[in-house]
Amino acid sequence: MRGRARRAATSFAAVSVLISSAALAGCAQQRDDDVYTVLNSSTDETYHRWDAEAMARCGKRLGVTVEQQSVPASQVMTKALRMASSKSLPDIVQFDASEMPTFADAGGLVDLRTLGLATDGIPEGIVDFGSYEGTYYGAARSVNTLALFYNKDILDEAGVRVPTTWDELRRTAKRLTEGNRYGLALSAGGAEDGVFQFTPFMWSNGGDETDLDSPQVVEALDYWKALLQDGSLSKSTVNWTQADVNDQFMAGNAAMMINGPWQVETLNTEKSLHWEIAQIPVPEAGAESVGPLGGAVLTVPRTGDTERERTAGRIVACLAGEEEQLTYALNSWMVPANEKAAAKWRERVPELDALADQVAAARSRTAQLGAGWSGVSLALQSAFQSALTGQSSEAALKRAQQRATSGN
Repeated sequence: MRGRARRAATSFAAVSVLISSAALAGCAQQRDDDVYTVLNSSTDETYHRWDAEAMARCGKRLGVTVEQQSVPASQVMTKALRMASSKSLPDIVQFDASEMPTFADAGGLVDLRTLGLATDGIPEGIVDFGSYEGTYYGAARSVNTLALFYNKDILDEAGVRVPTTWDELRRTAKRLTEGNRYGLALSAGGAEDGVFQFTPFMWSNGGDETDLDSPQVVEALDYWKALLQDGSLSKSTVNWTQADVNDQFMAGNAAMMINGPWQVETLNTEKSLHWEIAQIPVPEAGAESVGPLGGAVLTVPRTGDTERERTAGRIVACLAGEEEQLTYALNSWMVPANEKAAAKWRERVPELDALADQVAAARSRTAQLGAGWSGVSLALQSAFQSALTGQSSEAALKRAQQRATSGN
């Protein structure tokens, strides 16, 4: 899940008004017929360069110029809304998949299938990842999920095996906690990072985002509390982002961490750090480890200019094609969305094979709730802060369910 800052909650009604007025009025901005714009969150120099190179290749193939406009991930939605209000929407918007349903719900996106994009060779979970109410609005180039990263030297020195169950993880984390080093690091902060990291524990335990105060979800949050009470997690866990977690792991302050492949490039800069990954431990042996699908999807906003929308669809098809997916995934350490590209990716990066296995069982956060996910996320964020600082998990999640249901 790249784009890790807190995202502002936006009124669906306000979104609908802005998008509808933009679509009905068409594109007021004068546009160059041969120049197409992509709004994305590729503010990192490397990601911006990779995207620029991919857009140049696709533009050359299609006989147009493709330019990117990059803003921080937390600003993509608000930027798109401002552009909608001024009738200057870009031709393509790369949304975090958890935010895409908000635009789709307001009628602001074009069905990609009507633009000629097919979903053959894309796993059903990843099609769902880019869909809203059964309509395919967002094409993923690559996806990611979470895994258990561990310091191989520390585990070898302690003579412990990589944990596969919750009991094993708790025992191992407690054993590896020593001095200034914690056994495990994870993000339980009051932002989407924490929710993203909680979902493997909730879902693998049979919990569900539609019933936040169920026994299964309470048990998952109680498990986090137990790790904290054991001293295996830092008390700062409630404030850490996933980037903070990675910093702690790289500094030797954590023997294991829950994190994603977007950290690999940074991890590999520390040559003395011998890390490996495994699937996230499950409540009981034999259970399926179900993580969250993360990543972004390429969408075509409804601007009223059908000819430009068709060309934008061809650009999306190129960027999300098998060849470009593999190139992007190898650069970014993400997993290609296309099955053929993913198979080639496994051969090229066998050290991340466990990640591909985790992706195979991963779920979209918005598959059940669509645009309603943002309310659940905010409610869970508040629950983490309360439960991990003293309140019972049951009380915190009961309040979360009330908030998610009422929208307050």
